[in-house]
Amino acid sequence: MIPGLMQASPLTTTSIMRFAEVAHGDVEIVSRRLNGRRHRYSWAGMAARARRLANALRGLGVKSGDRVATLAWNTHRHLELFYAVPGLGAVLNTVNPRLPDEQIIYIINHAEAGVIFYDKTFQPLIERISGKLTSIKTRVIMADEHDPQVTGVPSLSYEALLAQQTDTMTWPVLDENGASILCYTSGTTGDPKGVLYSHRSVVLHAMAAGLPGAFGLSAFDVVMPCASMYHVTAWGLPFVAAINGCKLVLPADKFDGANLQELLVDEGVTFAAGVPTIWTNFLEHLGRTGEQPGQLKRLLVGGSAVPQSLANSFRLGYGIDIIQAWGMTEMCPLGVVSTPTPALAALGEAAMDEAIAARQGRLLFGSELKVRSEEGVDLPHDGVSDGALLARGPWTIERYFRADMRATDDDGWFDTGDIATIDKFGFMRITDRKKDIIKSGGEWISSIEIENLAICCPGVRVAAVIGVRHAKWEERPLLVIEPHAGAHPEKSEVLGFLEPRMTKWWLPDDVIVAPVPLTATGKIDKKLLRTIYKEHLL
Repeated sequence: MIPGLMQASPLTTTSIMRFAEVAHGDVEIVSRRLNGRRHRYSWAGMAARARRLANALRGLGVKSGDRVATLAWNTHRHLELFYAVPGLGAVLNTVNPRLPDEQIIYIINHAEAGVIFYDKTFQPLIERISGKLTSIKTRVIMADEHDPQVTGVPSLSYEALLAQQTDTMTWPVLDENGASILCYTSGTTGDPKGVLYSHRSVVLHAMAAGLPGAFGLSAFDVVMPCASMYHVTAWGLPFVAAINGCKLVLPADKFDGANLQELLVDEGVTFAAGVPTIWTNFLEHLGRTGEQPGQLKRLLVGGSAVPQSLANSFRLGYGIDIIQAWGMTEMCPLGVVSTPTPALAALGEAAMDEAIAARQGRLLFGSELKVRSEEGVDLPHDGVSDGALLARGPWTIERYFRADMRATDDDGWFDTGDIATIDKFGFMRITDRKKDIIKSGGEWISSIEIENLAICCPGVRVAAVIGVRHAKWEERPLLVIEPHAGAHPEKSEVLGFLEPRMTKWWLPDDVIVAPVPLTATGKIDKKLLRTIYKEHLL
């Protein structure tokens, strides 16, 4: 091999921050505080406070490789931690506060975090679990200095720590393959598993995500992540926005329709991202109040399948395009994004929209995907052959944190746990999760496809399908629906809507109208539904 003669500058999160400070340091960052007021500064101001924070972390004894945990919302202080902690060579461990206490305790102890930063909201949580956090030596509350701090757990003040430091800082030179951020899966099956991102994976993911074939961001965009920063880094948007010179708007813990509407309009947001439930609620708010969404042009929606009715309502009613994306914690998290191609456009606008809506998205450079049969045979990209979805690439997991075995096969392919097809246009469609697919009389039934049809039924707000025991067929689909406010869909009406739209033997055997539980990450909690209806014999 003849070596190249180019500079080997490491790809690190620090390089993103330096670039943002120099290239567009005056671009604004707006963060809602927990008390409702707004904090304003710039990318340069954020970088200066991140240097203060890094100096403070050094003063607390944080060294390269140490884990620093957070229990925090989408705020400017959490953003500063996103850059200061990895910038020192330490590891940021973002913890989902919506998880059960026992899983939060497990994650922090498993990560062996020595310092934890937490928002004032989580004082009661810290008080409950503090005695069970075996590795935590220092606690820091992220609140304004004048806010009263009523807690039985000794904690340092974030603002007091920063006030004692200078914003002069020489960042260490880091290996781009070194660890930067530690995210945990939601633990729906067994204990949560740690996914340890490298600096290189975070930077490459952020560069790819901002491209026109993905999020398509530029310095003219105002970005508001409504995906939580504790959940796979808000889909990378704190880094994507910094690279592309976007104004960044952080909504703290206020994801309801009224608060989002206020920020969207006041701050001129053009691009926002979140799970379908957030945008379903936002759409209901717009319909109820008659308000308009300001300059909003695009919504990135992921975490679960996007109902066609939701996409149509935003596009036809408000001129807002829905960008569907699929990914997972193990992929940093982006896998595919639903952007059009000339080949699809040639089919006509209606056909293109329908084709895109029915799929999770198309292949993105840096994210390799393929489908494999139960016999281990790679399947063709024909849009019909479905099998286990495998992934590999520079931001895909190789091994879980503290795991003895690799998470991939010998060729580096990671089994995502999804069943999918890939078509000739490079579009991937999830047909089901392995654990959610229903086997009835030896034949497979896709719970996702039934849900996508059911959500289009008048009056249905949320739809979930699980397999329940059947005396003859072993397992049959049970449909649980949560109606819109004021709607009262009957079982016969729902089945009557579904019957002409699906294969006859896929039709659910029963329909239950009840609240549909969500996980801590806003997805339908199939595990809990199976527990609730485990005795529902069909």
